[in-house]
Amino acid sequence: MPVIALTQGMGSLAQDIAEQLARELGLATLQHEVAERVALKMNVPKSLISRLRAGKAGPIERMTADRESMAVYTHEEVLKAAAAGNVVLRGWGATLLLRTVPHVPCIRIMRPFAKRVEWLMAELGTDDVELAENEIRRSDNANATRMHEQFGVNWGDPVLFDLVLNTDRLSVDTCVAQIRALVERPEFAETPASSTLLRGMALSARVRAALKANEETEEVDVTIDSVDGQVTLRGITLKASERDAAEAVATATPGVAAVDNQLRVMASSRRFTYSKT
Repeated sequence: MPVIALTQGMGSLAQDIAEQLARELGLATLQHEVAERVALKMNVPKSLISRLRAGKAGPIERMTADRESMAVYTHEEVLKAAAAGNVVLRGWGATLLLRTVPHVPCIRIMRPFAKRVEWLMAELGTDDVELAENEIRRSDNANATRMHEQFGVNWGDPVLFDLVLNTDRLSVDTCVAQIRALVERPEFAETPASSTLLRGMALSARVRAALKANEETEEVDVTIDSVDGQVTLRGITLKASERDAAEAVATATPGVAAVDNQLRVMASSRRFTYSKT
């Protein structure tokens, strides 16, 4: 069940490549649906998610946005789609979320800035170069900021990818052919171990999203490990009630067969001024 992760940069032609890959290999794609699902879980307009991601949100929206919940629910959606297999994932941090999964090729699609500006001007039907330049810079800055905040990396660092393709020199057809060849290499063959790893990552993300969605556990930040439905919770909670609630929420999460609750309760929460009363 092939899973292919691509970067998402405005004007890089990643969308064209993703769509052609999906057609040729009979794969699904996941891109715009994520915004809809995340917005629904956060009870906010889809347009807000899109503005935040594109760097177009206003000052008040940026200050009040629940970026932590947005990241948690985004990761859940991406990993759920990857675990289901047969999909091309474009953007949404997929290349960074999946780079530890051996059978998932993580690919950067790039193009020179000037070419991307030309592409956007043609898309908008405008000859305003400054407008197109500012739009692409805004998008790039938003992507770079989000990837640094969530993963602590420099967006676009070639070391993060298995393959970097430049659509200034390579056609979409050639890029697709290169990716297909990479997918067929033995290094990216799916194995029982790699499948187990990916399913575990997806279940851990589902549990974390369930914790975030529950009023009693929304502020609980712990390590979650999952293997074949067996979930282990590790870390520290401020109160015993949070520890018990975290176990209850994890146990009730679909796909969880058993929970090993190794959470420890902080001896004195008074050390932390932000603790709940």
